[in-house]
Amino acid sequence: MTVSPLNGTPDASPSTQISFLGAAASQISHVSVVGSHSGSHSGSLRSYASEPGASFVPARGFAEGERVTATAVVRSGKHSSRVGTTFYVARLVSYPLPPSRTPPPAKAGANQTFVTQPKLQPPTVRITAASPAAAPGDVFLTTNGGRGQNGTMIVNNAGQLVWFKPAGKGNSVTNLQVSSYEGKPVLAYWEGHIDLGVGFGNDFVLGTNYKPVATIHAGNGYYADLHELQLTPEGSAYLTAYTLVRADLRSVGGSKDGALQDAIVQMVDVKTGLVMFEWHAYGHVALTDSYANSPHDPNRPWDFFHLNSIDPDPWGDGNFLISSRNTWAVYEVNRQNGAVEWRIGGKRPSFRMGPGTGTAYQHDARWQPDHTITIFDNGAVPDAHPYSRAIHEQIDFKHGTVSLIGRDVRSPTILSGSQGDDQVLGNGNAFVGWGESPYFTEFDPAGGIVFDGHLPYPAQIYRSFRFEWNATPAIVPSIALKPTGEATTVYASWNGATGVRGWRIVAGGSPATLSTIAEVPSAGFETAATVPSAAPVFAVQALGPAGEVLGSSHTITR
Repeated sequence: MTVSPLNGTPDASPSTQISFLGAAASQISHVSVVGSHSGSHSGSLRSYASEPGASFVPARGFAEGERVTATAVVRSGKHSSRVGTTFYVARLVSYPLPPSRTPPPAKAGANQTFVTQPKLQPPTVRITAASPAAAPGDVFLTTNGGRGQNGTMIVNNAGQLVWFKPAGKGNSVTNLQVSSYEGKPVLAYWEGHIDLGVGFGNDFVLGTNYKPVATIHAGNGYYADLHELQLTPEGSAYLTAYTLVRADLRSVGGSKDGALQDAIVQMVDVKTGLVMFEWHAYGHVALTDSYANSPHDPNRPWDFFHLNSIDPDPWGDGNFLISSRNTWAVYEVNRQNGAVEWRIGGKRPSFRMGPGTGTAYQHDARWQPDHTITIFDNGAVPDAHPYSRAIHEQIDFKHGTVSLIGRDVRSPTILSGSQGDDQVLGNGNAFVGWGESPYFTEFDPAGGIVFDGHLPYPAQIYRSFRFEWNATPAIVPSIALKPTGEATTVYASWNGATGVRGWRIVAGGSPATLSTIAEVPSAGFETAATVPSAAPVFAVQALGPAGEVLGSSHTITR
């Protein structure tokens, strides 16, 4: 049984629930929750859908700064035991977020435009290297901070658009990737507002028809952060969140009552939205381990940790691997009690670090099936390394050492101050996103570049991925016409469709009398064809590899 907020947590949310993970709600009884100032709390015990456990949701919130003791009796067969936790409630920092900003208009040629989809203006994707040695699949990107629309996008190996979804007005998006939910392939991504280098928003899950499957909110009064979402096979999700709290920062040159930006790992039950587990960096990692500049302004939150990835252990022990940008370290965390089991890198590594293994401001620490670890090592900002690199490391637990077993460096080199990732593909290649620098590169196992591309500067891509993806949108194909005398130019597209190999153009005197006048191969996201017809009514049909009709547009009048 894991009870969270974990014992000793110094800054739990005033609206926290008490999470009991590891026993069914029917086994949990005699829940007692008492605040040192707010007194005894009544509430309801609500079960998780994904794993055994339940959250006690208090009927009212806790007082800032108070100590809370929570206990319960857990029955297992004929035996029962009392479990519990004691934690402290945060004193929150009031920090009004500035209003969201809409990106400035795109420069000429920086964005794509389509006749059939005039509201879509994704950035132009330039492919500068492509080889048959690249892995199969499409490229998954998010674009932020450039000129024109922010949004989620999928492109093929020619850089042609497959799917684009603009972000809401003033919003940013990150971390578009293929995942699995309830045994089915899905798209998952984050959308929201970015400030203080972190995100305030929600995570979204779409099916293969691009319709919403789930919206995942952080619990306990927090917003989901931009950095991480990991769906589990059981139906839960690991996500990052941040909280702004008062803390004694004198040990790092700050004030006694300074403002701290604390990093949080949450495990959320997707169906119910309940928090199953919560871990705070503050209280588990010393403030003095941070490489972040000293907190001189007591009213601006100090980001001592900056959590940017979570990776559950692949062997199923419940523990997880996390990366902290601002301590230059990767940590293994025990989910039972929240303890840091070991760390690689940083000021106090648990192992002897071999040549080339140290990181600076790194992102995206991932377990690999052979129990090695990949990391995107930014090396900046400020500059600590001459260039960014994707590295592969191995821990020798017997001898207490970490060795570098591989690295990928782009040529020309890139020094990326933030973001980035390293995805190991099924064929052994590595797909690397360079984050703040809007490039993506695929390396073969020998470190050779087999695929490379980029978005126009100053766009940023939080992470870049390659996945195989098959989708049929719920919406119908789009059509547009441009009459030219006795001929008509017909434009066809189907945002997100992956199986379209050609288009059939049908026309006639009425919607009931349409007949085929042309079939043309697909030319990418939007196909244009001029046909010798001045018929009053047109439609298009998307054709699959065998000429089968995948979808039909609405009819349109010339």
